Amino acid sequence: MDALMFVLSVTLSVLGIILLIILIILGIKLIDTINRANVVLDDIERKSNSLNGMFHIIDTVTDTLSYLSDSLVDGIVTGVSKIFSKKKKTKRKKEMEEDE
Repeated sequence: MDALMFVLSVTLSVLGIILLIILIILGIKLIDTINRANVVLDDIERKSNSLNGMFHIIDTVTDTLSYLSDSLVDGIVTGVSKIFSKKKKTKRKKEMEEDE
C-alpha cells in the first residue's frame, strides 16, 4: 500500500510539473503574441493619425461645396419665386381693373 501511495504521489508530482511547464510556455507565447499585436496597433494608430490632416481638408472642402450649392439653389429658388409672384401680381391687378 505504501508503494502504491508513493507511485501515485510521484505520478501526480510529475504531471503537475509537466502541466506547470506547459502553462509557462503558453504564457510566454501569449506575452509574445500580445507584444506583436501592440506593435501592429501602434503602427495602425500612427498611420491613421497621419491621415487626419487629409480628412480635415476633405471635410472643409465638402462643407464649402455644400454651402456654395445651398446658396446657388437658394438664389435660383428666390429668382423663380420672384418671377411667378410678379406674374401673379400682374394678373391680380388686371382682374382688379376689370372688376372696377
